[in-house]
Amino acid sequence: MAKPYERPDKQKKNKKGPTKGSGGQRRRGLKGKGATPKAEDRVYHAAHKRKLEQQRRAQGRHEREKADLVVGRNPVVECLHAKVPAEALYVALGTAHDDRLSEAVTLANSKGLPVHEVQRSVLDEMTGNGMHQGIGLKIQPYKYADVFDLIAGVNDRQETGMFVVLDNITDPRNLGAVIRSTAAFGGHGVIIPERRSAQVTGVAWRTSAGTAARLPVAKATNLTRTIKEFKDNGYVVVGLDAGGEHTLDTFDQATDPVVIVVGSEGKGISRLVRENCDVIMSIPMVDWVESLNASVAAGVVLSEFARQRRQPGNQ
Repeated sequence: MAKPYERPDKQKKNKKGPTKGSGGQRRRGLKGKGATPKAEDRVYHAAHKRKLEQQRRAQGRHEREKADLVVGRNPVVECLHAKVPAEALYVALGTAHDDRLSEAVTLANSKGLPVHEVQRSVLDEMTGNGMHQGIGLKIQPYKYADVFDLIAGVNDRQETGMFVVLDNITDPRNLGAVIRSTAAFGGHGVIIPERRSAQVTGVAWRTSAGTAARLPVAKATNLTRTIKEFKDNGYVVVGLDAGGEHTLDTFDQATDPVVIVVGSEGKGISRLVRENCDVIMSIPMVDWVESLNASVAAGVVLSEFARQRRQPGNQ
C-alpha cells in the first residue's frame, strides 16, 4: 500500500528529542536596529557631502584667522616701530633671546601691549607652522581707506598723485611687497578689488614690513568704475602687460598724475580693466625671460617713475 503524500517542507517529528536549531539567529534578525542615522551621518547621502563642505569652509575661515598673526623677529619689530595696530605679543617658552627679541618685548611693554609666554606647540598651532622664530604679534583687522577720499586728499594737498591698482592678485605676499614698494617710491596708495583678491592680513603685514600702517590701502567694489573715476580726475591710467604699445623706456607721462595697473603673472589684467587703460606698457627685458612677478614689475615701474619725478623741474 502506497504511503500518503507529505509536504517536503514539513518537518518530521523526531522521537529521539529536539534537533539542532538556528540558535536564535532568526529571532535576532527580527530585532530592531535602533533609530535611523541622520541624513548628514550617512556617507552616501547628499546631506553628508554638504556637511563636509561646511566643515571645509569653517577650516578655511580658521586658516584665515591664523593669518592675522605677524611672525618672525624682524617683521615683528618693524611692525611695532611702524605702530601697526596690535593686540598682543606672543613669545614661545624656551626661545633663545637676542637683541631683536628683547627689542620686541621692550617695544610691546612701552606700548602697553600684553606679552604672553606660551608653549611652542601653542604658537605652532596659532600660526599653522613652526616658521615663527618663537615670536608672533597679533594684529587688529585692517581699516581700509576710501578711494574717493584718497583722490580728494591728494588734490587738497596739491600733490601729483601716483597710485597702484592690483587686478587678479591673490597672493598676500605680492600685496605686501607692492605696498612696501609703493611707500618706498612716494606713491599715495594701493587699491585692491573687494572680492577675489588678497587682503591685508598678517602675511601681507609681514611682507610690507609695517609700511601698511602708513600707506593707505583702499577696496574697490568695481575696478572699472574706479579707474574711470581716476581718469575723470585727470589721471593717466597705465596698464602693465607684455607686448604693450609703449615700454618703460619710451613712456614720458610719469610726471603727470598716474595710476599703475598691475595684473597677476598668470592671468594678467582683466579684459574690461585693460580696455579702460589709457596706455598699455611693457617692461624691457631679455628675450628668454617671459614675465616678472607682479610685485617685482610694480617695483620696477614705481622706481623709474619716482626717478623721473625727482629730475630738476619736475618736482
